[in-house]
Amino acid sequence: MKILIVGGGIAGFTLALLLHKKGFKPHVFEAAGEIRPLGLGINLLPHSTKVLDEIGVLPDMATQSIETKEASFYNRFGQHIYSEPLGLAAGYEQPQLSIHRADIQQPLIDAFLARAGADHFHLGHRCTSVEQDEDSATVHFENQETGAQLPSWTGDAVISTEGIHSAIRRQFHPEEGDPVYSGVNMWRGVVVCKPFLSGATMTRVGWLSTGKMVIYPVRDNVDGKGSQLINWVAELETPDYKDKRDWNKPGRLEDFIGHFDDMAFNWLDIPDMIRRTESIFEFPMVDQDPLDRWTEGLVTLMGDAAHPMYPRGSNGAGQAIMDAKYLAEVLNLDSDPREVLKAYEVERLPATSKVVLTNRSTPPDAVLQVVFERTGDKPFDNIEDVVSRDELVAITSRYKQVAGYDLKQLKG
Repeated sequence: MKILIVGGGIAGFTLALLLHKKGFKPHVFEAAGEIRPLGLGINLLPHSTKVLDEIGVLPDMATQSIETKEASFYNRFGQHIYSEPLGLAAGYEQPQLSIHRADIQQPLIDAFLARAGADHFHLGHRCTSVEQDEDSATVHFENQETGAQLPSWTGDAVISTEGIHSAIRRQFHPEEGDPVYSGVNMWRGVVVCKPFLSGATMTRVGWLSTGKMVIYPVRDNVDGKGSQLINWVAELETPDYKDKRDWNKPGRLEDFIGHFDDMAFNWLDIPDMIRRTESIFEFPMVDQDPLDRWTEGLVTLMGDAAHPMYPRGSNGAGQAIMDAKYLAEVLNLDSDPREVLKAYEVERLPATSKVVLTNRSTPPDAVLQVVFERTGDKPFDNIEDVVSRDELVAITSRYKQVAGYDLKQLKG
């Protein structure tokens, strides 16, 4: 069976490696003409690192990342609200990793090239459309740089892992409409800093109305002096956005820094960290309403092409990896691709729709919202007078269950 995977990101190469392990020889097509270390930091939760361990790439990623040990929440005055262990420290069999996106993608690419061969990876192929008949599906390509038409490829099944700008999604859902804006804009960057808190803490500070930060280290000892590469995201409620979604759009410090100037704490000087960042990027927090279908015949969607979601809960990459895992589990060399792709949709579409909607309403950082609202955005004397630990545990536990990485679920 000839499988064509359109998109050379995390979802695409995870699927390719899972399928190769089962005896398939998939082809992966990437729009970019070369692979460059783009993107910033993300988190890999234990349900996704378990899959990456199964395909043999986790050790390489672990050496280039931070094993995240805890999540900590603070109000904008630097007062500690709540902490909980993560990954191995919480009893999971696999770690949670805070990692630069490039340090995920390159080990996946290297493993695929070593196992499948360079002739199965095609750079510079931007998908323009797909067509199919009863027996096969054909993908049409052009060169992203020149616009020149490239030879089409035909396979028994096509999986779009193209990301948020998927041409195949647009073809299947031409009337879908614009992304849904959350009312929150984001500015992001990475910067070299001395370790803060435990040196392995995912930290959330403040709330969206006045300014919220998400901060965590993604690489260790980057200068030979013990400093870390720190990933940060500044989030702020803004009335609208005018630009298209572009992860590489430069951001302007003056558009947001004033909301964070007071966040200089004894454990981290946040405004200084932001000001020392060489390249800042701006991106609106948007998603799309869940679709009614991903699959048409021999073609389906996966990852951000299927279910773009707000980056709250550190779960976008994780859900893409879980998509790949399920599809690879049900697809065999003698399978009927139509039946398998529909079964994949039946399983994963409702599961990811719940995550999309939960990320809108009650992600883990709802902990910060509860404290913000109950204190009226003022310092507290005792956090237990504001919210009980049991309530805080319940908020984060509910999200883990929806997202599929509750400890009991993974061990069950």
